Amino acid sequence: MVSDVLHIMSDLRGGGVSQVLRERGKSTWLAAVSHPMVRQIGDGTLPHPTFRRYFEQNVPYLMDYARAIGLIIGKAPDMVAIGVLTRFLGQIVGTEIPANLAFLQRLGGTAEADGDPAPMLPTTYAYTRHLLCVAAQGSCADGLAAVLPCQWSYGEFAGPLMASLPSDPVYADWISMFGADGYGSLVGETTGLLDRLACAADDAALNRLTSIFDISTGYESQFWDMVYGTPPRGDR
Repeated sequence: MVSDVLHIMSDLRGGGVSQVLRERGKSTWLAAVSHPMVRQIGDGTLPHPTFRRYFEQNVPYLMDYARAIGLIIGKAPDMVAIGVLTRFLGQIVGTEIPANLAFLQRLGGTAEADGDPAPMLPTTYAYTRHLLCVAAQGSCADGLAAVLPCQWSYGEFAGPLMASLPSDPVYADWISMFGADGYGSLVGETTGLLDRLACAADDAALNRLTSIFDISTGYESQFWDMVYGTPPRGDR
């Protein structure tokens, strides 16, 4: 127990509260960033129908993810925080949702920007309800702890994959969206904002943030499981 506390305090000095949350849920985090589906995307062997199913669920997920960030912006304490969160929201609405629709179309799915997204499967629904609930009822720091695992984990696994992109252009283009320097810089801004807003000395607050962060990280793995383990709708 003492060694755990010393380890956490060392992380606080080196990287802030965000690193503490990641370290406390290390096993859950590693399960998300090293999921078999992620590995198959990295080597270009994932079947296209499985990746299409991912986008069918990720489009409605990202729509609610954007709504959650919007709720968090409303609780931002100052202009610096508003700026960081607005750039975060712009990445989702201006880049990722259009890109997801384009990928879906490339993979043979229906991708109408003004149309209804595919119905959410239970994991997608549960994950988005978690995000929206925390963003609506919690503090700005609480909301950040909920939405960060998605943004942060994608940057973490995509960065190393940039060194050897798969030959399949669909997978190479998708990895490049998250492995680019600009994406990593935005992750640095959002994690830095959480570090500034969260009080490391408040044990109750830190425990609450840990729980929120872990739930979201767990849903990241469950999202991969949902897509990877179930046949796409059109192939049933």
